[in-house]
Amino acid sequence: MNKKNIAWAIRIVIALLFIVSAVAKLSKGQILDSPYFAISTFEVKQLYTLGFSETIAPYFSRILIGIEFALGFLLLINHHLKRITIPITIGLLVVFIGHLSYVTFLSGGNTGNCGCFGELIPMTPIEAIIKNIIAVGLLVWLWKILENDKKSNFWILTTVTLACILGLFMIAPMKASTTSSFESTETIATEIDSLNSDSTKITTDLNLSTDLLDKSKDSLKTKTEKVTEDVKKDVGPKSVFSGYSEFYADIDKGQKILCFFVPGCEHCRDAARDLNALQKKHKDFPQVQIVFMDEEAEKIPDFFKYAGKQFPYKVIDVIPFWTKLGSGKDTPGVVYLHNGNVIKFFDGIAEKAFNSKALEKVIYK
Repeated sequence: MNKKNIAWAIRIVIALLFIVSAVAKLSKGQILDSPYFAISTFEVKQLYTLGFSETIAPYFSRILIGIEFALGFLLLINHHLKRITIPITIGLLVVFIGHLSYVTFLSGGNTGNCGCFGELIPMTPIEAIIKNIIAVGLLVWLWKILENDKKSNFWILTTVTLACILGLFMIAPMKASTTSSFESTETIATEIDSLNSDSTKITTDLNLSTDLLDKSKDSLKTKTEKVTEDVKKDVGPKSVFSGYSEFYADIDKGQKILCFFVPGCEHCRDAARDLNALQKKHKDFPQVQIVFMDEEAEKIPDFFKYAGKQFPYKVIDVIPFWTKLGSGKDTPGVVYLHNGNVIKFFDGIAEKAFNSKALEKVIYK
């Protein structure tokens, strides 16, 4: 194989590496199936952990992915290839290697997803370092065997780069971080039933005979002592502010189950069905309230159909959802709260995954 064929083989391999990396960062489960969700997840899980603010991260992520696309295309174009494109590509890969080495030093590098290929193709930091070192080696080899650039047009480089960056802002436009919410019909119906029940109770109390008001003092005292004893038993830990009251005003009162679910997530659906089973098993099971990610929200009716019950729910945007769920955490998220205190936090599908028996044991220990 002559140098020309080797050079083209290297150019195609590295170009595909960058293009696939960029496409993967815009994909959830299939190619380009949900660019906004994918890029928002990349921002929260990768850029926020590096110290990027919520203001800067959306711009940086789109510019970075746009540059990846541009370098992929420019490696296939014979304009300033040896003088500009290859050195910039090597420089970017060296920066990635430095960052991944730091992550490996902190965490060991054998776990987690480095984010090089988004959520579509998970890759550990060590795997990514090896991949990037090989890519740098190939690019250095390419730089050595290439002839000096002939007549080149710098405007082609800038045009391709700007077009790719602008294209990212069009494919995945930025949204304002809103927490628009929708309360379930069950919650509304429950409140109406509660009001009707209170109204009936008031009417009944007004019509009570005076004989009922003359019950023995000893009986009243006994009941009062029993109620006091039950209240003391259920008081629980000292009340604190959980930070979830923006979703549900009463979340810090008593025992509550707060869930962070994605409507199309199978594991989330299984968790909701298990929670429904626990509520049927225990009449005093804590109230279950859900916060849905605004991704495939049209699947919410099917979600509740699978779960067997419609729980109270809110829907919030992708970035606020990940932020509230917490750094390093994944869906399904199930939080057991008592007076605002986080007693148990299940998340993801690994060692901290939701387990109905474990939750039952914590609540009824």
